[in-house]
Amino acid sequence: QVQLVESGGGLVQAGGSLRLSCAASGSISSITAMGWYRQAPGKQREFFAAITVGGTTKYTDSVKGRFTISRDSAKNILYLQMNSLKPEDTGLYYCAAETDGLPYWGQGTQVTVSS
Repeated sequence: QVQLVESGGGLVQAGGSLRLSCAASGSISSITAMGWYRQAPGKQREFFAAITVGGTTKYTDSVKGRFTISRDSAKNILYLQMNSLKPEDTGLYYCAAETDGLPYWGQGTQVTVSS
């Protein structure tokens, strides 16, 4: 099993920045990729960024150029640097890990962007 704990969320004004962290523990060696999802109020959870164990990254158009996903393999921490935040970025942000078996999720951290 893999345990994921997110941190770093908060309230920020539009145009500001936040950095989220996701600490992973457990069966780290089973992870093939990690990513970030978010769920806005009244909407479904959506994928927007991922990174493979090889370091390949992927972003959706909604965050490309503003958000950067990275990882510290030595510390087993996944990061999300968010710049130029917009009110529509508001939501509950989840860290996820893909393994050879089940996907794993963190509990989420709230990001609120005020206009």
